[in-house]
Amino acid sequence: QVQLVESGGGSVPAGGSLRLSCVASGSLDNDMFRAWYRQAPGRSRDLVASFQSGKTRVADSVKGRFSISGDKSTIHLQMNSLNFEDTGVYYCYFGWQTKEYWGQGTQVTVSS
Repeated sequence: QVQLVESGGGSVPAGGSLRLSCVASGSLDNDMFRAWYRQAPGRSRDLVASFQSGKTRVADSVKGRFSISGDKSTIHLQMNSLNFEDTGVYYCYFGWQTKEYWGQGTQVTVSS
């Protein structure tokens, strides 16, 4: 089993920055797909950023503002120039083949 614990959410004015972190414990595979998703109120859970096999990807909506980094057991999401549309619950995700694990979610609120 793998447990994911997130931290770093909070409230921030538009234009501000936050850094989210996710620490994984348990049996981790070497090249798991690691990612951050977010879910705004009334909307689906969408992929924000990911990395695997040394390659990182970010969604077009956050390109140039968000970046993902980390190692085998920890991932971070650096969020800059936050705007109201970035508000939502952010979830970290680790996956490998048929296994998938989600964090409990951390709230990010951007005020205008």
